[in-house]
Amino acid sequence: MKTAFTAAILAVSALSLAACGGKGDDKLGDQVEQAADNNAAALEATADNLQDQAKAIRDNGEERSDAIDDADVNADALTNGQKAAVINGTAEVK
Repeated sequence: MKTAFTAAILAVSALSLAACGGKGDDKLGDQVEQAADNNAAALEATADNLQDQAKAIRDNGEERSDAIDDADVNADALTNGQKAAVINGTAEVK
């Protein structure tokens, strides 16, 4: 009877371990999920930063365009190199 009782307790223990995983896979799975969430959050932060940078570049281009209009630059008098420098932002418009 004692052997049967011990066997029954072992069987119940084995079932309870099987039901909850019992091999540490839940914790590992949680760590995998957390790592994926962290990577996704980093990508989202990078995307937000890139959007901010893109907006700043567009705003700068618009400001430079307005400066060219305000300065009434004679584009026909510029060489191709000068035009390229203005377009690339390496030349100041006066």
